[in-house]
Amino acid sequence: MSLYNVAAMTDLFPPWPLFSAFLLASFVLAITPGPGVLYILTRSLVQGRRSGVTSVAGIALGNLGNALAASVGLAALFAVSSLAFSMVKYAGALYLVYLGVRMLRTSPVENTAAVPAATSLGRVFRDGFVVALFNPKTTVFFGAFLPQFLSPDVPPMPQSMALGSLFVAIAAVTDSAYALAAGAVAPAFRGSVVRRIGRRLGGGVCIGLGVFTALAGSRGVK
Repeated sequence: MSLYNVAAMTDLFPPWPLFSAFLLASFVLAITPGPGVLYILTRSLVQGRRSGVTSVAGIALGNLGNALAASVGLAALFAVSSLAFSMVKYAGALYLVYLGVRMLRTSPVENTAAVPAATSLGRVFRDGFVVALFNPKTTVFFGAFLPQFLSPDVPPMPQSMALGSLFVAIAAVTDSAYALAAGAVAPAFRGSVVRRIGRRLGGGVCIGLGVFTALAGSRGVK
């Protein structure tokens, strides 16, 4: 990589004192439990470590989509259009409720190892991606958080894309820690009775998150 390319990449990030503040703020926000973390914990506890890590990947990709959307001005659209914000918010809330109902209606047989791993993990990834992508609060958060660390001397879009991607990477690391920790105790949920309780708990959490998302009036990230 040439010195010019290295300098160009360096320009995408603020000077170190401000950059260190960004890293610290990103870490604190990433470890703060929110809907994404609760979703990952539920998957990890009920379905095991592999499902938890897979859900982390899906949520990270959805969050990255929100970060890129914020970079091209979608956050500004949500800020001025209550209709656009509400449509995406309610779509995400309905999907969460759908996931919860589906989990409650799943028979114990469907949760056994007879389910093909690729299919189940693919569904977990897809669900995590959709849950994260259809959360307009995340896009608005990126639109409000990232500009504080942008330099006026560099085009804002590449800066916000770089910082947003870095935030998503930090959140993916902390989310993976949650998934691995929850996955370590997941075997306790393998008994038939405990598994049934776990399904009900997981379904209730998803439905509760959907209702919370629909009723929440704040446009913050949490």
